[in-house]
Amino acid sequence: MDLYVDANAQIDGDGGNGSPFITISNAIAKAKELRKESENAQITINLLEGDYYLKQPIVIDTSLNGLSIVGSDASKVVVKGSRQLQPNWQKFDEHIYVTTVPDDLKFDQLVIDDTPQILARYPNYDEKGGYWQGYVSDAISKERVASWKNPVGAYFHVLHGGRWGGFHYKITGLNDDGTPKLEGGHQNNRPSRPHEEYRMVENVFEELDAPGEWFLDQKTSKLYFYPTADMQLENAKVEVAALKSLFQVVGTLENPVKNVTISNITLQHTQRTFMEEYEPLLRSDWTIYRGGVVFFEGTENCSIEQSILKDLGGNAILASKYNNNLKIAENHIYNCGASAISFIGDPSAVRSPAFQYGEIVPYSEMDTLPGPKNELYPRNSLVANNLIHHIGRTEKQTAGVQIAMAMDITIRSNSIYDVPRAGINIGDGTWGGHLIEKNDVFNTVLETSDHGSFNSWGRDRFWHPNRKVMDSMTLEHPKMYTWDAIKTTTIRQNRFRCDHGWDIDLDDGSSNYHIYDNLCLNNGIKLREGFERVVENNILVNNSLHPHVWFANSLDVFKHNIVAKAYQDVGLKGWGEDLDYNLFSNEESMMKSQIYSRDIHSVYGDHKFKDPSKLDFTVMNDSLISAIDFKNFPMDEFGVQVPALKRIADTPEVPVLNTENASEEKKSPTVEWLRNSLKSVDSEQEQSAYGLNSAAGVIILGVWNKSPAVQNNGLKKGDVIIAVEGQPITTVKDFFTMNQNLQNKGKLNVVVMRNQSEKKLTIQTK
Repeated sequence: MDLYVDANAQIDGDGGNGSPFITISNAIAKAKELRKESENAQITINLLEGDYYLKQPIVIDTSLNGLSIVGSDASKVVVKGSRQLQPNWQKFDEHIYVTTVPDDLKFDQLVIDDTPQILARYPNYDEKGGYWQGYVSDAISKERVASWKNPVGAYFHVLHGGRWGGFHYKITGLNDDGTPKLEGGHQNNRPSRPHEEYRMVENVFEELDAPGEWFLDQKTSKLYFYPTADMQLENAKVEVAALKSLFQVVGTLENPVKNVTISNITLQHTQRTFMEEYEPLLRSDWTIYRGGVVFFEGTENCSIEQSILKDLGGNAILASKYNNNLKIAENHIYNCGASAISFIGDPSAVRSPAFQYGEIVPYSEMDTLPGPKNELYPRNSLVANNLIHHIGRTEKQTAGVQIAMAMDITIRSNSIYDVPRAGINIGDGTWGGHLIEKNDVFNTVLETSDHGSFNSWGRDRFWHPNRKVMDSMTLEHPKMYTWDAIKTTTIRQNRFRCDHGWDIDLDDGSSNYHIYDNLCLNNGIKLREGFERVVENNILVNNSLHPHVWFANSLDVFKHNIVAKAYQDVGLKGWGEDLDYNLFSNEESMMKSQIYSRDIHSVYGDHKFKDPSKLDFTVMNDSLISAIDFKNFPMDEFGVQVPALKRIADTPEVPVLNTENASEEKKSPTVEWLRNSLKSVDSEQEQSAYGLNSAAGVIILGVWNKSPAVQNNGLKKGDVIIAVEGQPITTVKDFFTMNQNLQNKGKLNVVVMRNQSEKKLTIQTK
């Protein structure tokens, strides 16, 4: 049965082709009536060209199983979460106009002639301005705040101290000293001090000083706007975002919604959600608002396809709890405040869950059965041929595709770029089985740090923030990592480029991965503490493997790969199961690896890439690739393949090949102090390995047990000194200067980073 809806109809009809409904909600009500008359009726709601303004989200429950909502043309059928205004603009001053809006209307998105405008902010918006398109250290300084008549209601956006995402606060008043009172900061699961530099404030009337900016005075219900020079304001269409969600497909595990399809429409103009209630995603760095513009929960065989999702305030698509065989395909998702696509299971499905980095469940209290505890998690779902870019415009702990507490999710042939953090992120090892293939992921980690185009964590039951405890547990229970990562996650035939982290970053505890046939264009592959990662037949242009703090029994394998440099190892307990049959670009790099009795059969030489200028890194040196049993893989199958989307999709910048044979970076020298070995932190690799907020500090490489600085629970091997007597320490030189100035004191009050947590110590120097 076909029902028709025409937003431009003059009168509301009965839903027939010649007598369409005016609203989608009327069509939904009619569909429910028809289903009561005929339980098995296959109903399609056809949306004709026009703008559909929703007064509330469209809710699809089990009474509408089998429903299809189909637009006639995705670019011309627009479902909006906004409300249209009829303003009466009056001059306020030389640049600003003002109009009265309805008293009950609260909004944080203003859209004029289909273009989102800028909420009054400091500093002013600059698309090329980096963090939040413009940042400034004095965003909420006492002096700046003092220049505002009423700071209450302003939003303060700031990066995490280590740039591991961001925080968002609302100013609720002023303290006695003139500093603002802040409410919020719950949007990141790794608490820290706000970053001192990367800051922005908005929703302040006095900052309404640039074309395109606006401000709503909620007390007086007056909207102020500074139009651009080319805008015809008196004739402009003015809209404000009124809804957070547009479609909610919601059933239960016992009674799921089945076979619902949404396709060929545009979804646009929703409110931001960064101040909503968030929940932690186990011990990953994430918290998340469990909501989306399109929200699926308790579904089977549902889909959203061939649609455009743009200019949205929060998460675009979120699959919550039980979803089976969900399909998200051939969509164009961009200009979103948070993540594009998220699969988020329920923590009740996780055995012995822990919810923050330092939280642990003692082994004696741990559920030791493998796998999920119940069925409340997404599984067997597909994300394919989507074009995703310019997401995370407000929130920075976001991803093109996010997976947490899920199983068997396939992410295939997507183009993902221009994102503040990861392109694809897997938050934990529960429960694996994911397939990541043929994606093109680049221009990532643009506004954060210590991350990758692909990123994962695995702080599962075996993982412990204290490395010694974790070492002992994993030696005693060597298969403990398989309790959560019960299936292998496969990453294959992708193209990754990350200029601000790693191309592939398997962070804390990520285990049970098979990584092969990937083209990594810039920063290589990092494997941090975890188990059974098999990495083979990959091309790592200009870079190498970064093994960080591996276990003695990690079972890791790195074979048949093409690398440009020696391995960039940090703090290893062992060198894995097998590293061999790899092709290095020069003899020096190969020999550095062979020092560890690895890569005995590896070779070096010119791999002779076919046409790097066209991103074709097919290896043409047959004798060398035969020596390591490397097999070429296709170079023209990365990213979105749907012709209409492929035509408009970007591709990564061509890397400049490093042709120097001796291309290894210079490392800081190791020095002695009180018979302890020290060196400066000098790379993002060390920053990541030691869990530092920045690439600064002094690493304790080795200790002498009789040293006064070590005795009485002083320094330990692996500590990083980051402050002395309250002053930050950047290098060994800083440390020695401070020590020299205080040498008569006989002791130093220091702050060290130990097991990725700050610890205050008083150490003896005599």
